[in-house]
Amino acid sequence: MCGACLSRRRLLAALAAAPLAACSENLDTGRNQLILVDDAQLAGLADQAWGDLAAKTPRLADPEAQARVARVGAGIAGATGRTDLDWGYEVFDAPDSNAFVLPNGKVAVFRGLLEAVRSDDELAAVMGHEAGHVVARHAAERVSQQLAIQAGVSLVQILLSDQAGESADAIAGALGMGALYGVILPYSRKHELEADALGLTLMEKAGHDPVAAVAFWERRIAESRGQGGVPEVLSTHPADATRLARLREAVAGG
Repeated sequence: MCGACLSRRRLLAALAAAPLAACSENLDTGRNQLILVDDAQLAGLADQAWGDLAAKTPRLADPEAQARVARVGAGIAGATGRTDLDWGYEVFDAPDSNAFVLPNGKVAVFRGLLEAVRSDDELAAVMGHEAGHVVARHAAERVSQQLAIQAGVSLVQILLSDQAGESADAIAGALGMGALYGVILPYSRKHELEADALGLTLMEKAGHDPVAAVAFWERRIAESRGQGGVPEVLSTHPADATRLARLREAVAGG
Protein backbone atom coordinates (compact mmCIF):
# COMPACT_ATOMS: atom_id res chain seq x y z
CA MET A 1 0.00 0.00 0.00
CA CYS A 2 1.39 3.45 -0.89
CA GLY A 3 2.45 5.81 1.88
CA ALA A 4 0.08 8.54 0.70
CA CYS A 5 -2.93 6.22 0.85
CA LEU A 6 -1.95 5.07 4.33
CA SER A 7 -1.60 8.67 5.53
CA ARG A 8 -5.01 9.55 4.18
CA ARG A 9 -6.60 6.56 5.89
CA ARG A 10 -4.97 7.55 9.17
CA LEU A 11 -6.24 11.10 8.73
CA LEU A 12 -9.75 9.84 8.04
CA ALA A 13 -9.62 7.58 11.11
CA ALA A 14 -8.39 10.43 13.29
CA LEU A 15 -11.15 12.73 12.07
CA ALA A 16 -13.79 10.08 12.71
CA ALA A 17 -12.50 9.42 16.22
CA ALA A 18 -12.11 13.06 17.27
CA PRO A 19 -15.83 13.90 17.61
CA LEU A 20 -16.43 10.77 19.67
CA ALA A 21 -13.62 11.67 22.04
CA ALA A 22 -14.92 15.24 22.34
CA CYS A 23 -18.54 14.36 23.13
CA SER A 24 -19.72 15.15 26.63
CA GLU A 25 -23.08 15.20 28.40
CA ASN A 26 -24.59 18.51 29.44
CA LEU A 27 -26.64 17.90 32.58
CA ASP A 28 -28.75 21.00 32.03
CA THR A 29 -29.87 19.97 28.55
CA GLY A 30 -29.76 16.22 29.08
CA ARG A 31 -27.97 15.51 25.82
CA ASN A 32 -24.47 14.88 24.53
CA GLN A 33 -22.58 17.70 22.85
CA LEU A 34 -19.60 17.89 20.55
CA ILE A 35 -17.17 20.24 22.33
CA LEU A 36 -13.80 20.82 20.67
CA VAL A 37 -12.99 24.18 22.31
CA ASP A 38 -12.73 25.00 26.00
CA ASP A 39 -14.54 27.78 27.83
CA ALA A 40 -11.32 29.71 28.46
CA GLN A 41 -10.71 30.06 24.73
CA LEU A 42 -14.22 31.34 24.11
CA ALA A 43 -14.11 33.65 27.11
CA GLY A 44 -11.00 35.34 25.75
CA LEU A 45 -12.65 35.94 22.40
CA ALA A 46 -15.82 37.11 24.13
CA ASP A 47 -13.91 39.63 26.22
CA GLN A 48 -12.47 41.11 23.04
CA ALA A 49 -15.87 41.20 21.33
CA TRP A 50 -17.43 42.90 24.36
CA GLY A 51 -14.71 45.52 24.35
CA ASP A 52 -15.31 46.20 20.66
CA LEU A 53 -19.06 46.59 21.22
CA ALA A 54 -18.57 48.95 24.16
CA ALA A 55 -16.18 51.07 22.09
CA LYS A 56 -18.59 51.41 19.15
CA THR A 57 -22.01 51.58 20.81
CA PRO A 58 -22.97 54.30 23.31
CA ARG A 59 -24.06 53.28 26.77
CA LEU A 60 -27.60 54.32 27.69
CA ALA A 61 -27.37 57.32 30.04
CA ASP A 62 -30.22 56.17 32.27
CA PRO A 63 -29.12 54.94 35.73
CA GLU A 64 -32.56 53.51 36.52
CA ALA A 65 -32.60 51.43 33.34
CA GLN A 66 -29.08 50.19 33.96
CA ALA A 67 -29.96 49.27 37.56
CA ARG A 68 -33.13 47.49 36.45
CA VAL A 69 -31.32 45.29 33.96
CA ALA A 70 -28.53 44.56 36.45
CA ARG A 71 -31.07 43.59 39.14
CA VAL A 72 -33.11 41.28 36.91
CA GLY A 73 -29.96 39.87 35.33
CA ALA A 74 -28.36 39.12 38.69
CA GLY A 75 -31.38 37.07 39.71
CA ILE A 76 -31.22 35.05 36.49
CA ALA A 77 -27.45 34.59 36.84
CA GLY A 78 -27.91 33.30 40.39
CA ALA A 79 -30.44 30.77 39.12
CA THR A 80 -27.91 29.35 36.65
CA GLY A 81 -25.47 28.30 39.38
CA ARG A 82 -22.62 29.40 37.11
CA THR A 83 -20.60 31.24 39.76
CA ASP A 84 -17.47 30.68 37.67
CA LEU A 85 -18.58 33.40 35.25
CA ASP A 86 -18.13 37.12 35.76
CA TRP A 87 -21.67 38.05 34.76
CA GLY A 88 -22.11 41.60 33.54
CA TYR A 89 -24.96 43.66 32.11
CA GLU A 90 -25.04 46.76 29.98
CA VAL A 91 -27.85 48.67 28.30
CA PHE A 92 -26.76 50.21 25.02
CA ASP A 93 -28.43 53.22 23.47
CA ALA A 94 -29.68 51.67 20.24
CA PRO A 95 -33.23 51.14 18.95
CA ASP A 96 -32.83 47.40 18.40
CA SER A 97 -35.48 45.44 20.29
CA ASN A 98 -32.98 42.78 21.15
CA ALA A 99 -30.44 41.38 23.59
CA PHE A 100 -27.59 38.91 23.34
CA VAL A 101 -25.16 37.09 25.58
CA LEU A 102 -21.51 36.16 25.14
CA PRO A 103 -20.04 32.93 26.55
CA ASN A 104 -18.15 34.92 29.21
CA GLY A 105 -21.46 35.87 30.85
CA LYS A 106 -21.68 39.42 29.49
CA VAL A 107 -25.23 40.37 28.49
CA ALA A 108 -26.02 43.28 26.19
CA VAL A 109 -29.51 44.76 26.24
CA PHE A 110 -30.54 47.44 23.77
CA ARG A 111 -32.79 50.40 24.58
CA GLY A 112 -35.39 49.15 22.10
CA LEU A 113 -35.93 46.01 24.16
CA LEU A 114 -36.59 47.96 27.34
CA GLU A 115 -39.17 49.96 25.43
CA ALA A 116 -40.80 46.71 24.24
CA VAL A 117 -41.11 44.82 27.55
CA ARG A 118 -44.02 45.68 29.83
CA SER A 119 -42.76 44.20 33.08
CA ASP A 120 -39.72 42.83 34.86
CA ASP A 121 -41.15 39.36 34.23
CA GLU A 122 -41.01 39.94 30.47
CA LEU A 123 -37.49 41.31 30.78
CA ALA A 124 -36.57 38.21 32.79
CA ALA A 125 -37.97 36.03 29.99
CA VAL A 126 -35.48 37.57 27.56
CA MET A 127 -32.62 37.52 30.07
CA GLY A 128 -33.42 33.91 30.95
CA HIS A 129 -33.31 32.94 27.28
CA GLU A 130 -29.88 34.54 26.89
CA ALA A 131 -28.55 32.86 30.03
CA GLY A 132 -29.94 29.58 28.73
CA HIS A 133 -27.52 29.79 25.81
CA VAL A 134 -24.63 30.01 28.28
CA VAL A 135 -25.85 27.16 30.49
CA ALA A 136 -26.30 24.97 27.43
CA ARG A 137 -22.83 25.87 26.09
CA HIS A 138 -24.31 26.67 22.71
CA ALA A 139 -21.42 28.89 21.63
CA ALA A 140 -18.87 26.14 22.25
CA GLU A 141 -21.07 23.60 20.48
CA ARG A 142 -21.62 25.84 17.45
CA VAL A 143 -17.91 26.59 17.07
CA SER A 144 -17.09 22.90 17.47
CA GLN A 145 -19.59 21.90 14.78
CA GLN A 146 -18.15 24.41 12.37
CA LEU A 147 -14.59 23.27 13.06
CA ALA A 148 -15.55 19.64 12.53
CA ILE A 149 -17.38 20.39 9.29
CA GLN A 150 -14.51 22.49 7.95
CA ALA A 151 -12.09 19.69 8.74
CA GLY A 152 -14.39 17.13 7.12
CA VAL A 153 -14.82 19.13 3.92
CA SER A 154 -11.06 19.68 3.71
CA LEU A 155 -10.49 15.96 4.14
CA VAL A 156 -12.94 15.16 1.34
CA GLN A 157 -11.03 17.52 -0.93
CA ILE A 158 -7.81 15.63 -0.14
CA LEU A 159 -9.38 12.21 -0.67
CA LEU A 160 -11.05 13.24 -3.93
CA SER A 161 -8.19 15.25 -5.37
CA ASP A 162 -6.62 12.30 -7.19
CA GLN A 163 -9.88 10.89 -8.53
CA ALA A 164 -12.03 13.98 -9.08
CA GLY A 165 -9.34 16.42 -10.16
CA GLU A 166 -10.81 19.83 -10.83
CA SER A 167 -14.23 18.66 -9.61
CA ALA A 168 -12.95 18.15 -6.06
CA ASP A 169 -13.52 21.78 -5.05
CA ALA A 170 -17.06 21.78 -6.45
CA ILE A 171 -17.90 18.54 -4.63
CA ALA A 172 -16.45 19.89 -1.39
CA GLY A 173 -18.46 23.08 -1.83
CA ALA A 174 -21.66 21.11 -2.27
CA LEU A 175 -20.89 19.13 0.87
CA GLY A 176 -20.31 22.38 2.72
CA MET A 177 -23.74 23.69 1.69
CA GLY A 178 -25.30 20.39 2.71
CA ALA A 179 -23.69 20.72 6.12
CA LEU A 180 -24.99 24.29 6.47
CA TYR A 181 -28.61 23.37 5.81
CA GLY A 182 -28.44 19.88 7.29
CA VAL A 183 -26.48 20.52 10.48
CA ILE A 184 -25.61 24.12 11.32
CA LEU A 185 -29.02 25.76 10.76
CA PRO A 186 -31.09 22.97 12.36
CA TYR A 187 -28.80 23.03 15.38
CA SER A 188 -29.17 26.80 15.55
CA ARG A 189 -32.96 26.42 15.63
CA LYS A 190 -32.57 23.68 18.21
CA HIS A 191 -30.42 25.99 20.31
CA GLU A 192 -33.05 28.74 20.26
CA LEU A 193 -35.80 26.38 21.41
CA GLU A 194 -33.51 24.90 24.03
CA ALA A 195 -32.65 28.38 25.33
CA ASP A 196 -36.36 29.19 25.50
CA ALA A 197 -37.02 26.12 27.66
CA LEU A 198 -34.04 26.74 29.92
CA GLY A 199 -35.00 30.39 30.16
CA LEU A 200 -38.42 29.50 31.55
CA THR A 201 -36.79 27.40 34.27
CA LEU A 202 -34.26 30.10 35.13
CA MET A 203 -36.78 32.93 35.31
CA GLU A 204 -39.06 30.86 37.54
CA LYS A 205 -36.14 30.03 39.85
CA ALA A 206 -35.40 33.74 40.02
CA GLY A 207 -38.96 34.45 41.16
CA HIS A 208 -40.54 35.57 37.88
CA ASP A 209 -43.74 34.35 36.23
CA PRO A 210 -43.04 32.18 33.13
CA VAL A 211 -46.44 33.13 31.70
CA ALA A 212 -44.86 36.50 30.88
CA ALA A 213 -42.66 34.80 28.30
CA VAL A 214 -45.73 33.64 26.39
CA ALA A 215 -47.34 37.09 26.62
CA PHE A 216 -44.17 38.77 25.38
CA TRP A 217 -43.76 36.49 22.38
CA GLU A 218 -47.47 36.61 21.50
CA ARG A 219 -47.22 40.38 21.29
CA ARG A 220 -43.94 40.38 19.38
CA ILE A 221 -45.26 37.88 16.83
CA ALA A 222 -48.48 39.84 16.38
CA GLU A 223 -46.49 43.03 15.81
CA SER A 224 -44.27 41.37 13.18
CA ARG A 225 -47.10 39.63 11.32
CA GLY A 226 -47.19 40.51 7.65
CA GLN A 227 -43.56 41.60 7.53
CA GLY A 228 -42.52 38.44 5.68
CA GLY A 229 -39.48 36.36 6.50
CA VAL A 230 -37.54 33.37 5.32
CA PRO A 231 -38.91 29.80 5.57
CA GLU A 232 -38.00 28.01 8.80
CA VAL A 233 -35.82 25.50 6.92
CA LEU A 234 -33.55 28.35 5.76
CA SER A 235 -33.56 30.27 9.02
CA THR A 236 -31.30 30.25 12.07
CA HIS A 237 -34.38 30.74 14.25
CA PRO A 238 -37.48 28.57 14.60
CA ALA A 239 -40.70 29.76 13.03
CA ASP A 240 -42.76 32.03 15.28
CA ALA A 241 -45.58 29.47 15.46
CA THR A 242 -43.15 26.73 16.48
CA ARG A 243 -41.56 28.85 19.19
CA LEU A 244 -44.87 30.02 20.61
CA ALA A 245 -46.35 26.52 20.63
CA ARG A 246 -43.34 25.17 22.53
CA LEU A 247 -43.49 28.00 25.07
CA ARG A 248 -47.21 27.52 25.66
CA GLU A 249 -46.72 23.78 26.06
CA ALA A 250 -43.85 24.24 28.53
CA VAL A 251 -45.72 26.80 30.63
CA ALA A 252 -48.92 24.73 30.66
CA GLY A 253 -46.95 21.65 31.73
CA GLY A 254 -45.37 23.73 34.49
